Amino acid sequence: MKEHTHDHGPLAGAEEIVRISCIRHTYEDGTSVHLCGLDFLAHTGARIAVLGPNGAGKTTMLFHILGLLRSQEGEVKVFGVSPADEWPSIRRRIGVVLQNVDEQLLAPTVIDDVAFSPRQYGLSEPEALERAHRALGLLGIEQLADRVPHGLSGGEKRKVALAGALVMDPELLVLDEPFEGLDPTSRTALLGLMGTLATERGMTIVMSTHDIDSVPEFADYAYVLAPGGRIALSGTPEELFASADVLAEGNIEPPILAELFARLKERDASAPSPALSVTQAVEALTAWKGCPEPR
Repeated sequence: MKEHTHDHGPLAGAEEIVRISCIRHTYEDGTSVHLCGLDFLAHTGARIAVLGPNGAGKTTMLFHILGLLRSQEGEVKVFGVSPADEWPSIRRRIGVVLQNVDEQLLAPTVIDDVAFSPRQYGLSEPEALERAHRALGLLGIEQLADRVPHGLSGGEKRKVALAGALVMDPELLVLDEPFEGLDPTSRTALLGLMGTLATERGMTIVMSTHDIDSVPEFADYAYVLAPGGRIALSGTPEELFASADVLAEGNIEPPILAELFARLKERDASAPSPALSVTQAVEALTAWKGCPEPR
């Protein structure tokens, strides 16, 4: 697979929040994941997607960021320190939603679950509940406050876990397959919320996903893990999805719009460059075909 290098990653003038350099981890069953190739960087306010086939090491990468795994080679820095060594000093600055959200939902009611972290950090009961209600409001699920978490649907559980991740206003949000179980309306709302958190609050968001069509809507930068774990490709969504042949080597199908424009280009060299949103596509095709602007 070709490499697309980017010297500084997204938002290079901003503070560096995460850096991963050529790490290796061997699991107890002997499976080894070697995340090498390009360095992984995330700066303040960046929205970063991590793509790759199953087994390429996406969750392994996130677990190193969260200090749940310790690298046997290479280096992981989060807020300038090793998360495996100094997690207590940075944990309040990080929110996380893991792929199996059932493991994160432990309290008897939704409001207690979301208020768990504020209570653990010693906030007063009124402030803990105020934060919890505000987080539920961000996700539009205030009506679930008194429900039992394990009686919720998969999508509702994911929203509750996300409310719990956001309750302490983290600087870094780590999400493992956040769209799993969400209906289209909830998915669109979550994309909008993540955009707001990044642009208005400066929150850094690192997300692994198989939902390839969400990447142009969410990410300003993306990394592609090749089979075997190599960080093989990085760039903006436009840069990545312009190379359908390169993505195919990593078993990644480009978004349907990117594939449509690539096929148009094969048939007619004058066709426009790939568009990554419906609005972009309409504008590009209108200009290409010389259609009159709508009144």
